Amino acid sequence: MSVSVVEVRNLRKQFGAFTAVDGISFEIGHGEILGLLGPNGAGKTTTFQMMLGLVTPTSGSIKMFGLDLQSHREAILQQVNFSSTYISLPYSLTVEENLRVIGRLYGLPDVAGLVDDMIQKLDMNEWRHKLTRKLSSGQMTRLTLAKALLTKPKVLFLDEPTASLDPDVAHKIREVLLEERQATGLSILYTSHNMREMEEMSDRIIFLQRGKIVAEGKARDIVARFGQSDLEEVFLKLAREQ
Repeated sequence: MSVSVVEVRNLRKQFGAFTAVDGISFEIGHGEILGLLGPNGAGKTTTFQMMLGLVTPTSGSIKMFGLDLQSHREAILQQVNFSSTYISLPYSLTVEENLRVIGRLYGLPDVAGLVDDMIQKLDMNEWRHKLTRKLSSGQMTRLTLAKALLTKPKVLFLDEPTASLDPDVAHKIREVLLEERQATGLSILYTSHNMREMEEMSDRIIFLQRGKIVAEGKARDIVARFGQSDLEEVFLKLAREQ
C-alpha cells in the first residue's frame, strides 16, 4: 500500500448501552479509494461522523496526514471535504452563488474561476443560475459533489455520490472522481448501495456488520471468502444477519 494519509485505530463509539462502532481499524493510502459497505445500522454513518469530527469517539484514534484529529481538527478539515445526498445547501441561492460562498468561506484564490471550472467539469452550466430549491435530486447530488471538489481536498468522504443520477451522469461522475484521483493523488472513502459501482471504483473494500469489520480486501477476494457470486450477494447475506 502507498503511504497512509488516514489511520484509524481501535475506533469505538457507544451511545448509552448501544455500541454503534466496535473497535475498527483501517488505513487509506495516498491516492487510494476505499469502499465502506454494510447494511443499515452497521455503523457507516457514525464512522463518517467521527472522521469528520462531528461525533467524538468513545475510544480509539483517528489520524490524517500524521496528525490526531481531535488535537488538530481545524488544520485537518482544511484538507478534507464531504459529499452526501443527505446534506443540503441554502435554497435561496443559485447553484453558482452557493459555490462562490463555499469558495470564499475556504479563502480560495480566484473563486470565480474555480467555480466556473467546476461547473464545466460536472456539466452544470445549463442550470448554474437556477435556485437551489428548484433543483432535482440528481442536480442536487451534483452540486454537493461540486462543493466537495471545489476546495481541492486531499481526502474526500463520499456518501452515495451517484444516488438519484441517471446512468450516463453517474458514469460521468465516476470518471471525474477517477481523473481527480489520477491528477492530484486524492484519497477517497466511498460508500454506495450500487455494488457494481463499488467494484468499479474501490481499490479495497471494508464490510461493516454490527459495528465491526467482518471483511476487508479486494472485491473479488471478499466475494470468494463468503462463497457468493458477487458483492451484492455478500451484502444481502450480511444484511440478513444484521
